[in-house]
Amino acid sequence: MFDNLSDRLERSFKILKGEGKITEINVAETLKDVRRALLDADVNFKIAKDFTNVVKEKALGANVLTAVKPSQLMVKIVHDELATLMGGEKSDINLKGSPAVILIAGLQGSGKTTFAGKLANMLKTKKAKSPLLAACDIYRPAAIEQLKVLGEQIGVEVYADMDNKDPVKIAKAAIKEAKVKGYDVVIVDTAGRLAIDAQMMEEISNVKKAINPNETLFVVDSMTGQDAVNTAKEFNDRLNFDGVVLTKLDGDTRGGAALSIRTVVNKPIKFIGMGEKMEAIDIFYPDRMADRILGMGDIVSLVEKAQEQFDVEEARELQKKIAKNQFDFNDFLKQIGQIKKMGNLKDLAGMIPGVGKAIKNLDIDDDAFKSIEAIILSMTPIERKNPKMLNGSRRKRIAQGSGTDIQEVNQLIKQFDETRKMMKMLSGGKNLSRLMGNMNNMKR
Repeated sequence: MFDNLSDRLERSFKILKGEGKITEINVAETLKDVRRALLDADVNFKIAKDFTNVVKEKALGANVLTAVKPSQLMVKIVHDELATLMGGEKSDINLKGSPAVILIAGLQGSGKTTFAGKLANMLKTKKAKSPLLAACDIYRPAAIEQLKVLGEQIGVEVYADMDNKDPVKIAKAAIKEAKVKGYDVVIVDTAGRLAIDAQMMEEISNVKKAINPNETLFVVDSMTGQDAVNTAKEFNDRLNFDGVVLTKLDGDTRGGAALSIRTVVNKPIKFIGMGEKMEAIDIFYPDRMADRILGMGDIVSLVEKAQEQFDVEEARELQKKIAKNQFDFNDFLKQIGQIKKMGNLKDLAGMIPGVGKAIKNLDIDDDAFKSIEAIILSMTPIERKNPKMLNGSRRKRIAQGSGTDIQEVNQLIKQFDETRKMMKMLSGGKNLSRLMGNMNNMKR
């Protein structure tokens, strides 16, 4: 995500390295390169030009402290303006209403149906809501089936009427169903087309008028770049939607849509999607995205993802086990499961400042834990609970059962022993208790 743009911007800032002060000449040279980087990222020309003009004005008007290098000041100004360009601050979704109605719109292939499932899952797990998904794509039978599969996967009910070919009637019936059965959010998944046409726009307009949603979200494939921005403008002119959802940000996207769309339609980006997993949805924070674009990582989002999997009571029990040196492979397996729930491993590592660039050419498979899990699951319950009993013959049997070799089993057991010793050392002092207390306070 944004790798090319990040590299180009970093090269641009190097022009100012070694300079004693900011001048009109070196700023102009730097910003000429920044503008090229933005255009290469498929950012609208006028937006790129206006952006660099604002940065230039602020850079030349800034007082450079002796402790701050010109390149550092330029990074700070560009960071702040990138955040402003993308909306400045996060925008919440409107969930008022009984039930709250959310209308999903966009072209076919943009990821509307998948996003509808992700949003339902997020509202259910993080907002304690009871959502109902409404299948209103009457043209693509696979869309209705896909929504049903996603609903079953996340434990959310789906309202569908295969015999009804009127999306307005289906949407209204779904809202009625929600009122009767006590669902507090209805997410309406609508039909898309391969391109904008009059019939499509008329239909989605009729649905919106009939159900009067609390929130209308336009879902756009970020990999389509400037075309995504143009499509968003046409939809907004007709629908006057409330916010944008950028999908497929984990793909080979140049970032132009994320940087241009807010200015063109004057509507906030509310969510981003990265990957196919139902957990792969994030609230859009402009300042955090600016951090990522400039290679600063996103440690706040990483901590939040960790907190979502963090259970205070479980952690207390774990601390007791560590203190008594009773941490076993069952606990280890549980910790792996929690890490996997946090999302794509490469994306998680990229949130750590300085790590994203170092690993960008590495292929970090989401199945990186597969062999470890296979080895642990090939142990008997008694062996998992008592790692010290894993002698040579048992290790050989575990290697055969897990489809690995004896060296991999030995390496895992050695790493486990070292991890257990380190955790025991931490629990000996007040470090772990203090960490748990801080995490507990942050969750309140």
